[in-house]
Amino acid sequence: EETTMGAYKLLINGEMVDGDLSMDVLNPATEEVLADCPRASEDQLNAAVAAAKAAFPAWSKTDVDERKALVLKIADVIEANATELVQLLTKEQGKPLEAATVEVYGMAAFCRYFTSLDLPVEVLEDSDARRVEVHRNPLGVIGAIVPWNFPLLLMAFKLPPALIAGNTLVIKPAPTTPLSTLRLAELISDIVPAGVINFITDANDLGAPMTAHPDVRKISFTGSTETGAKVMAGAAGLLKRITLELGGNDAGIVLDDVNPKEAAQKLFDSAFQNSGQVCIAMKRLYVHENIYDEVCDELATIANDTIIGDGSEQGTKLGPLNNKMQYDKVKALIEDAKQEGNVIAGGEFPDKPGYFIRPTIVRDIKEGSRLVDEEQFGPVLPVMSFADESEAVARANSSPWGLGGSVWSANPERAYALAEQMDAGTVWINKHAELDPTIPFGGAKMSGLGNELGQEGLLEFTQQKIINMAKG
Repeated sequence: EETTMGAYKLLINGEMVDGDLSMDVLNPATEEVLADCPRASEDQLNAAVAAAKAAFPAWSKTDVDERKALVLKIADVIEANATELVQLLTKEQGKPLEAATVEVYGMAAFCRYFTSLDLPVEVLEDSDARRVEVHRNPLGVIGAIVPWNFPLLLMAFKLPPALIAGNTLVIKPAPTTPLSTLRLAELISDIVPAGVINFITDANDLGAPMTAHPDVRKISFTGSTETGAKVMAGAAGLLKRITLELGGNDAGIVLDDVNPKEAAQKLFDSAFQNSGQVCIAMKRLYVHENIYDEVCDELATIANDTIIGDGSEQGTKLGPLNNKMQYDKVKALIEDAKQEGNVIAGGEFPDKPGYFIRPTIVRDIKEGSRLVDEEQFGPVLPVMSFADESEAVARANSSPWGLGGSVWSANPERAYALAEQMDAGTVWINKHAELDPTIPFGGAKMSGLGNELGQEGLLEFTQQKIINMAKG
């Protein structure tokens, strides 16, 4: 393992530089130190913002095709170095190599997708009296704050559209997963004009000064609702633009015409992919009472058969949780759920190093218990029964969050009628947690503000400007 300070550096104003501070990054499967990682000081944050601000005038005037060409080059670099990035991602994040591979190639694919979009001048009116145009201008310096569950893929929700729109960036990965990001920074450092993209790291201490910085025009934040609320408050003084993609407590509703054997694996994967560390994972499951026992049994069987272990080992289906804080939180929710419901799979924690929790299924549990009401963000699923469809929707909607939701039925019309009543940014039918770069994504209620992905995700990195010209 590389453990020298020289292995990783920050990217500020086109230079790979040491951090003023340093921090350890652990492998969550072994709890051993993976690397000594540079940690930026507030001075270095300010230097990165100053570099991005200085680079903005020239970059914003660069032809859009040139900006797209840079994003395509970044995608090429990611693919050319995929093997190394995949292994690094697995070591620092914990996910199995197969999932890390999907993430790394996914990042490249999302970069390529955004280069297919344009920001043309739109003519609203061209009459004898006037011509009215809509222009989309870049904002300036974007602060991008990326979480630890998908450090590379979620960066691709921000970096490509921000760059293509003509903005410059300061990117801050999570303290527990900075290595694949810093390695990528090094790989692209010689193709990105100085200051256009800057990468800094922190120990969760630079988010507030970044948000309050007068020269940062927008914060694009993915993370917890609690931190998102702090970002919103911190941005208020300057009316700074924000996009917040926050937590969820997504409900799935399974109607009585579903075949439990056929649906169980899809339901399980919807909840447990990335060991449940997915903002749009299914986090509560409501099943019609007629098939409740059978669905619970099928899910328990799959959970018990799932191989968990070090993500770098062949055959591992689910890796550890990413960090001790999250591990302790999920453990506490499971201990609480043992009092509130009936644990039919999992519920135990392997007595070995690493933040491992076996996939856990809890039945006979209700709203009012912590596991149902809070976002677990880990490998445990509460399964509840219902008798009446409208009651199921009301219970699903009773959460303060509204990121995603799903309805499962053999009858698409029946499912569609319920999907229309669900209060969420995305509702899936007979699937859950499908993300596609062409489809805009955003949360309702406390799950966030604004959109990412799709044309809307590009527009979020622009300022609308109307030019209204008199004629005659």
